[in-house]
Amino acid sequence: MTTDNALEISGLHAYYGESHVLHGIDIHVRRGELVTLLGRNGSGRSSTIRSIMGLVGRRVGSIRIAGQETIGMPPHRIARLGVGWCPEERGIFSTLSTEENLALPPRARGEGLSIDELFEMFPNLKERRNSPGTKLSGGEQQMLAIARVLRTGADILVLDEITEGLAPVIVKRIGEVVRKLKSLGYTMLLAEQNFVFAAPLADRHYVIEEGHVVMEVAHHELEAKMGKLNELLGV
Repeated sequence: MTTDNALEISGLHAYYGESHVLHGIDIHVRRGELVTLLGRNGSGRSSTIRSIMGLVGRRVGSIRIAGQETIGMPPHRIARLGVGWCPEERGIFSTLSTEENLALPPRARGEGLSIDELFEMFPNLKERRNSPGTKLSGGEQQMLAIARVLRTGADILVLDEITEGLAPVIVKRIGEVVRKLKSLGYTMLLAEQNFVFAAPLADRHYVIEEGHVVMEVAHHELEAKMGKLNELLGV
């Protein structure tokens, strides 16, 4: 693996029971890069994310994180390599306040952002610091899910469908946060169906279809390859 790759996946096959869901995925993410996994529903985006975190039934191939092979490694050890996962379902503790949710995450690696730093990044959460999770809007819950990952000290962020079902004004705010995190040097892999959101943010895009990577597009190639992207994504 080249030294500037934070994440390198080679020949990845993944299975849920007898279901073969990923068929030889090859992707890499360099340090400080933001890379998206694009595709239609059921294409294999989330299965790729869950495979990185060790959360599928069986994985075959290679997933190297910060130079370490993680095939066969349990999820808690993967997290301690500095990987923070923001799941599609968010996982907010509904009976705890915003601030209590932020106080819970363990330190996976190094020092994470402080609660005060996160409240500066997410002003909405500061206003709702004493509100239980059940009282937060969908957008506020998504911001809280991202903020909670940043508490762990992870420097490789794996973000799964962070704009799904959110109002355009909230999607715009989350885009601003993602740009800020990139400017701070975070490495990010973003599984996303919303191409309009992802296009201006990412350095590179991988398009996944039926568990295969069918296209890789660098940011500077977007205009030239929009016809094929439209065909694959239906955008």
